[in-house]
Amino acid sequence: MYSFPEPPYFLLIAGLLASFTSGAAFNAVLKQSVKSWSKSRSSHDLTGLRGLQLLLPFLGIAAGVCVFLSSGMEIFGFPANLAYAIALPLTILIAWLIWFQLGKILIQLQEGGSKALDLDSFG
Repeated sequence: MYSFPEPPYFLLIAGLLASFTSGAAFNAVLKQSVKSWSKSRSSHDLTGLRGLQLLLPFLGIAAGVCVFLSSGMEIFGFPANLAYAIALPLTILIAWLIWFQLGKILIQLQEGGSKALDLDSFG
């Protein structure tokens, strides 16, 4: 008789919590860095904010999302190897796209100030 493995509910919740806590750290570091840049604009480049201080919480978000996605697929019956084989490339691709877009937004902020990011003016 074949028995199904226990679904990884703990990993699902742990991945979600890791993403949330890393997201809070990412938010705090980004706000602090932009605030310090806005006080002394001529001293350093805004695109340099994407350093290790910001990268570590971002990688924590990505790792939590990867565990969350793969655990969710395992709950629906996917084998663990297949779930991670799908979740890992998907997470890497999405994380790279978000990191790339963050760089573009920081360049826009540096060149045009906060008015360059006014999304209400497009509509």
